[in-house]
Amino acid sequence: MPLQSSVRASKKPLRLDDEVRFLRSWMEKPLHMGAVMPSGRLLARTMAQYVDADAEGPVVELGPGTGAITNALIEHGVDQKRLVLVEYNPGFCALLRERYPQAKVVQGDAYRLRDTLWEVLKSPASAMVSGLPLVTKPMLTRLRLVRDAFLALAPGAPFVQFTYSVVPPIPKSLPGVSTEASERIWMNLPPARVWVYRKG
Repeated sequence: MPLQSSVRASKKPLRLDDEVRFLRSWMEKPLHMGAVMPSGRLLARTMAQYVDADAEGPVVELGPGTGAITNALIEHGVDQKRLVLVEYNPGFCALLRERYPQAKVVQGDAYRLRDTLWEVLKSPASAMVSGLPLVTKPMLTRLRLVRDAFLALAPGAPFVQFTYSVVPPIPKSLPGVSTEASERIWMNLPPARVWVYRKG
């Protein structure tokens, strides 16, 4: 019983610490952050469920922040060694390297995805999961990101993106791309939806 209490006590400050880190980063550069707070557990689990944990190839996460979605991917069964975490913030990169020592942490700009992943991926990715603030970017920037993502992904592999917006972050009518969306996740703060894009 005392052991369980101490485990709970050690987990709470970590979450609070992550929220403080997010809030500080958001206040410094609000348009660079996908969220003010780390993704909620239900949102993170919803994103992870679209990733085939048994598929071959790396799983790329764009904008992992403090690792809320990364944790969900690992809990979903994705081997940490398959994870490629692309993070712009050097402070978050240091934290991610400490928390996920077997993952490949890449400090780089996800909006320049081809340059960032050029020498990192040795085989096509089996999934790409994004926590980037796409709706704050011009549509051409979003479309370029998705185009570059599909170049890095195996055929049919998912590009998974969440948004707080009521409209999709990428148009549903892209030629040759199938689109699906989760139900709105009302338990997340703020409520969010997960969009999944696949190219054949």
